[in-house]
Amino acid sequence: MASLVTEIPAASAADAAAHFARKLSFETDCWDVHESLKSGTPDFVLLDVRGPAAFARGHVPGALNLPHGKITERRMMEWPEGTLFVVYCAGPHCNGADRAALRLARIGRPVKLMIGGVTGWIDEDFELESGI
Repeated sequence: MASLVTEIPAASAADAAAHFARKLSFETDCWDVHESLKSGTPDFVLLDVRGPAAFARGHVPGALNLPHGKITERRMMEWPEGTLFVVYCAGPHCNGADRAALRLARIGRPVKLMIGGVTGWIDEDFELESGI
């Protein structure tokens, strides 16, 4: 008798490789962002898309505060075309980063979501900075 895990067969290795490669084109994680920021020359712009009060209480060092509702084509013209934006919000219980990613994609900007958000950052034992 098959278990709940195996009652639906696993995808083929080729299908799994395509799926996970595609998934990674949409997201990154806190560890990879942290390591990239440590280099001192990240090749992306990190956006904290929560409100200013939440940002001031604690955010990822190096992040810019741009609430998802304020992401507009005009505002994003501050960065060159092709700039990759990595967005995050409070954590898995918040869809602000998804909303920001959707806005950025709709105006033609490359975007990845930092899965876990602030919650994930803290779970990795990385420090937040406070203030604006």
